[in-house]
Formats: sequence, C-alpha cells, structure tokens
Amino acid sequence: MRYAILGDIHSNLSALEAVLEGIRADGVDKILSVGDVVGYGAAPIETIQMLREIGATVVKGNHDAACVGELDMTYFNPYAREAVDWTAALLSQADLDWLSALPLVATLEHCHVSHGTFSKPERFDYVQSIEDAEPSLDEMRLPICFVGHTHVPVSILRLTDQPERTGYTLDSEVDLSDARSALINVGSVGQPRDEDWRAAYGLLDTDAQRFFVRRVEYDIDCEAARIREAGLPNMLADRLFLGV
Repeated sequence: MRYAILGDIHSNLSALEAVLEGIRADGVDKILSVGDVVGYGAAPIETIQMLREIGATVVKGNHDAACVGELDMTYFNPYAREAVDWTAALLSQADLDWLSALPLVATLEHCHVSHGTFSKPERFDYVQSIEDAEPSLDEMRLPICFVGHTHVPVSILRLTDQPERTGYTLDSEVDLSDARSALINVGSVGQPRDEDWRAAYGLLDTDAQRFFVRRVEYDIDCEAARIREAGLPNMLADRLFLGV
C-alpha cells in the first residue's frame, strides 16, 4: 500500500496541483491530508474542490476550525486572522459545512492522521520537540501517526529494540522496519517553513516499510500574484519565496 500525505495546503492551488502531479507518478493508492486545507492562501474554493474530487481522507486543522467559528483566534497573528476572515466570507455554505464536518483524527489500516498531536487533537498543540511528541507516541494504537501544523518535516521514533528511548531524524527517507512507533510531520504543501520554498509531501510505502519526504517545484509567482490580487497581506505572498 502506498499513501501520499499532504501537509498544510493553506489554499495554495499551484503547489497542490504540482504535488498531485508528483503523486500520480508515485503510483499512490490513497491520499491523506493532515489539515489546514485553507488559510493564508487565496484559492480556498479550488483547494477544497480538488481534495473532494480526489477522495482524500482529510482531518481538521486549526485554520479550518477557525474559518467555521470553532476556534478562538486570539493566538493567531494579524495576517492569519485577516486570511481566515477573508476565507470565511468567500466560501459557500457547502464548503463551510465540509470543513466543519472534518474529523480531528482519522484512523486507517496502517496509520493515524491528526493535525497537531494525536493525544489531544482538539487543542491543536505543536509538536516541536521529543517531549511534545511523547504523549502521542504513548497513546497511538497503530505504529504510525502523520501530523502537520509546524510546516517542518521531521520523524520522531521509538525503535522496537529500545522502546524506552525516543529519537528523531530530519532525513527525507526513513526506514520504518525497526520502528515501534513513529510520529511523522510531513511538512507543508502550501507554505513550507524549513527554508525550502518547494512544496513538500509525504509518501509511505507499507510494503517496503519506508517513508519519504518529496519536494516539488511549483509556480510560486502565480500563487504570490493570486494572494496580492485578492487583497490579502503582501507578507503572505512574500514569505512563500523564502520558505518561512
């Protein structure tokens, strides 16, 4: 079984289109999304439509929740709040209903999917350290859970022969054959923050017991222009070029 995992698309249509082209070449059986489908970018309608058309399994991110009034935006920065307000006003009721109906966690045959943590998904906490990951690793019922939220790819692992020890790797290819449990952040399709502007997505091959982070170039000028033309803050366009 081959899964493609999409992290934090954030209404970046050009990036999503490029990633889906790469996924087709990968021969993927199932597409998953760790949420934050919308926010920041200027193509939320098209992004939602595309995910629905491909039959992706999608969980709810904090920006998705904010757009449907399920999350207090006190801790959102001003640019994020402006993008959420703009998105909520643009979307149809059907699109808002779709976002609202997204689950916080999805469990498939080989993996879990959540946006922030698996242990308390409703809090949308960030996993930025081994300590942050420990509660999720403790509660996972399957050996793999995919997350997003930080926009930075990282795999946090416990090995079968050392279950008491938790480590991490930033490698773009990870051997999971000896992993007892793995919490894997797949990075971001639409707004990477690891100083690499290219769209990122994850690929899990369950037969080979391997996970890969893929990077693809996309028409970043087109997407930046779309953001500016929508009247959204220029910073949201400028940061795409920096990968931050």
